[in-house]
Amino acid sequence: MSEYGERPEHGCVRFVRVLPGPIERVWSYLVDSKLRGTWFASGELEPRVGGKLTLFFHHQELTNHRETPPERWKEMEHGHTAHSTVLRFEPPHVLAWTFGGSEVTFELEPLGSEVRLTLTERKLATRANEVGNAAGWHSHLGVLEERLQGKEPAPFWPRVLRYNREYEERFRD
Repeated sequence: MSEYGERPEHGCVRFVRVLPGPIERVWSYLVDSKLRGTWFASGELEPRVGGKLTLFFHHQELTNHRETPPERWKEMEHGHTAHSTVLRFEPPHVLAWTFGGSEVTFELEPLGSEVRLTLTERKLATRANEVGNAAGWHSHLGVLEERLQGKEPAPFWPRVLRYNREYEERFRD
């Protein structure tokens, strides 16, 4: 299994990770604002289909490395808030929400003491969205994996830049 995301079709990216379990622990990193904020974005989630999800991104708080965001993401330096709607809420196996014009689905499957996480983002409008979102998810999932393993996450922005370059190559038409 590759750590890299795939593009099963245009407008879609998918990642599979095997993470330390149990499944309830991984689920909590998806639904608990404080835990989600350690790898992705904090914010309240109404735990029901149709519920509201507020995502507050503050990338400087994801690791202990105090970094200035690259120029491309400078407007997010002091945080950015996005509003989403819960599309699926099936504890502790499936969580899906809107994400701008796209839809993100997390599926969890127990594998003994580990958990297979499959993240799929659909309805990405452009190749640039596919590349950028794949780089972002790859980076955020790396932080999640390190957190669940009890490791201090590596700096965030260098990995985003690296993966952005790599997905530019990987997702050539």
